[in-house]
Amino acid sequence: MASRKIFGIVLAGGEGKRLMPLTEDRAKPAVPFGGQYRLVDFAISNLVNSGLRQIVVLTQYKSHSLDRHVSQTWRLDGLLGSYVASVPAQQRLGKRWFSGSADAILQSLNLIYDEQPDIIVVVGADHVYRMDFSQMIQAHIDSGAEATVAAIRQPIGLADQFGVIEVDPASPERIHRFLEKPSDPVGLPDSPGEVLASMGNYVFNADALIDAVLRDGERTDSSHDMGGDIIPAFVAQGAAGVYDLKGNDVPGSTDRDRYYWRDVGTIDSFFEAHQDLISVMPIFNLYNREWPIFSQQVNSPPAKFTRDARGSSAPSSTRSSRSGR
Repeated sequence: MASRKIFGIVLAGGEGKRLMPLTEDRAKPAVPFGGQYRLVDFAISNLVNSGLRQIVVLTQYKSHSLDRHVSQTWRLDGLLGSYVASVPAQQRLGKRWFSGSADAILQSLNLIYDEQPDIIVVVGADHVYRMDFSQMIQAHIDSGAEATVAAIRQPIGLADQFGVIEVDPASPERIHRFLEKPSDPVGLPDSPGEVLASMGNYVFNADALIDAVLRDGERTDSSHDMGGDIIPAFVAQGAAGVYDLKGNDVPGSTDRDRYYWRDVGTIDSFFEAHQDLISVMPIFNLYNREWPIFSQQVNSPPAKFTRDARGSSAPSSTRSSRSGR
């Protein structure tokens, strides 16, 4: 992987209608999460921790809060050509906005032409998870596929909530079919009670992705979506591979949170993801110092406890010897 140039694209143009009113004044990837973070921080942190140093964030709807957060927070060393840059829709192909995630890349091909990468990593900006993309990139290179889709194992009963990947039994690293929310899913060969759900993260050979979005842009029957149009096109050519998150080992992760992934696209899932943070042994551990989630450092006053009519307590806290409490 060291001999190949890697370029990261974060798709952050989501409107987030199902997260209203949290998205009333901001784009979905700019929604705060876990107190100090924004949703986009998880995608960018995973890429940076994986060794990527040239990353663009493609924005569109109500992007001011998101653009400001990226510019103030994600400042890499420009002396060595490193950057995280927020790139709003620029209407380079006419007076129109992005009509889908694939169209966002099509209208931003100048960014790829400028960097001339060998490999492009494309990720969504509204999922909560940890992932070492360097391992996925190496698996992509070793497989010889032109496109690789990251997938996470989910119970087969939940298949109708996801884009589901069916693998070729003779070659389980290749995608046989890509199905959107199937009602009759087929379980995995090694685990009939599970399916592989797409995580919305992809690795492409750069020339293959450029060709794919150019071809898709000429189609009038396309929704110009990465998962709905671009990946099925690679599958039809027999050129799409799958990367099972089960094989990804993030430093500092535990058996409890190693394969955690949440799509926080609704208020309910947003609430449930926060509940995963607060147990004594959290389902998703934000205290992993070996794979930190970075965000803007806010200068705030210290937290404090105050007494009310019901009293207050702080179990397991250090008591002040001066107060005798």
